Amino acid sequence: MLAAFLDDIRDHDQIAPRRMAERLRLPLSRLARLAHVNRNTMTNKPGSPAVQAKLGEIARIIAHAADLAGDEGRAIIWFKHQPIPGFGKTAEELVEDGRAELVIEDLERMREGVYS
Repeated sequence: MLAAFLDDIRDHDQIAPRRMAERLRLPLSRLARLAHVNRNTMTNKPGSPAVQAKLGEIARIIAHAADLAGDEGRAIIWFKHQPIPGFGKTAEELVEDGRAELVIEDLERMREGVYS
């Protein structure tokens, strides 16, 4: 699951912002806001360490969620629409708030069988 998602969003050894936006069914401008990166920077310098780090966080979240849900489509729906108990926000909203690490931690707890 993880390998397929990452293969689809990569261009050589980098995450391609446009491919990721397409897979998440988001406009590139929305993905830029989630990643806290200027859209022009994301488009003109997709290989910059800042862009790759932020897109990598989002990719990790989707990949972990896909492993738990058994399906990338379900993971994307969860990311965008399902509020996380205890936070009252979706994973997408938490990422936009700069709290991606909380989402990753919650997914790791769920993998271990502990639910919020």
